[in-house]
Amino acid sequence: MRNLNTLAGLTAVLAAAALPALAQDATATAEAAAAADVIDKGDVAWMMTSSLLVLFMIIPGLALFYGGLVRSKNMLSVLMQCTLIASVVMIVWVLWGYSFAFGGGTSPYWGGLGKLFLAGVSMDTTAATFSDGIVLPEYVFIAFQMTFAAITPALIVGAFAERAKFSGIVLFMILWVTFVYFPIAHMVWDGSGLIFNWGAIDFAGGTVVHINAGIAGLVWAVVLGPRVGFGRDNMAPHSMTLTMVGAAMLWVGWFGFNAGSNLEATANATLAMLNTFVCTGAAVVAWCAVEGMVRGKASGLGAASGMVAGLVAITPACGTTGPVGAIVLGLIVSPVCFFFVTTIKSSFKYDDSLDVFGVHGIGGIVGAIMTGILCAPSLGGTGFVVEAGTMGAQIFAQIKGVLVTIVWSGIGSLVLIYITKAITGIRVAAEAEQTGLDLTSHGESAYHS
Repeated sequence: MRNLNTLAGLTAVLAAAALPALAQDATATAEAAAAADVIDKGDVAWMMTSSLLVLFMIIPGLALFYGGLVRSKNMLSVLMQCTLIASVVMIVWVLWGYSFAFGGGTSPYWGGLGKLFLAGVSMDTTAATFSDGIVLPEYVFIAFQMTFAAITPALIVGAFAERAKFSGIVLFMILWVTFVYFPIAHMVWDGSGLIFNWGAIDFAGGTVVHINAGIAGLVWAVVLGPRVGFGRDNMAPHSMTLTMVGAAMLWVGWFGFNAGSNLEATANATLAMLNTFVCTGAAVVAWCAVEGMVRGKASGLGAASGMVAGLVAITPACGTTGPVGAIVLGLIVSPVCFFFVTTIKSSFKYDDSLDVFGVHGIGGIVGAIMTGILCAPSLGGTGFVVEAGTMGAQIFAQIKGVLVTIVWSGIGSLVLIYITKAITGIRVAAEAEQTGLDLTSHGESAYHS
């Protein structure tokens, strides 16, 4: 019995001696796990807010902006197109879009099938941010990226406004996001992506969103041909009031677009926010100044166009450019876009109804290339990210990213338009176009006399 008591006592002493060490190991393991994956409630709240701000850009912002620019007989058709495109793409994004863009595959061109129908995603899974050890719930990252996927095809609406067939639009957009948008998003923003690994900077979507949509819009305008009466009939905007309201909503929502792309509520998000203010303001001033010199008057349409041009240009550069550089970018982009929506458009006689290519496409190209210059520390930027660490190498990476986007979107959009044309058709009858798409496509009118 004494031996048993002695043995029990010895065991107790050893256990007591081991407990602090075991507890210390357990604590260290827990601390390491916590340090590896930190979810900050402030970041989550900011990203949820940013996602809603980008939705606000689409509906009502973009819908009203475009709606005011068309003739009154087509107002509701534009609202319907923006609304249904966004709604359909949200469903597509969950079913296969998120996997195609961010599915975890190693291909430089697409994300693979690993997250089809959000396989493996739960409230416990996370997505990385730009800070080591700081993560977001994967659901909020999915929602945020979903709003980008929803607004990009909706931007194309402005190129074919007032003459495209509703069923053809919906079919094309499903095909387009699948074969054009999702691969470009992967190439630019995913760690295994082709353009990402070139070191090209696209903080919030200059290539993925604006050049992508702008090139698709140009292809649509050329293939579809001009509106009935183009160059002869009065096709002035029916409500500059609604257009200005929509443009203002776009500017407000764009803070979610740009500052939200930082993925965290940190100092870099505040840089993106400030740049979104000042570049846009400079672009409005520049457009009004150019218009005043060329036409003798600065117009509300010009101010709204400059606003969007500035927002587009700063999108790829907002997180890496200093505020003074952002002002310079705004002053540069408006004259370039003004030239394209007036001189170039008139010379080539393509009917890009609401200047998707002239503002989004060209503004995106200017912004993407200038990003390679304005990120220079000597100009107030945050620095180059290419391996060579020089301005020349950074500009070259930016140009390569722009060219890939132009080619991918251009060829892809052309093929998909003709596939859509064969299945559903892409243009309404001339009589329907003259009557107006509100009545002929949707059986209702925006206004009653």
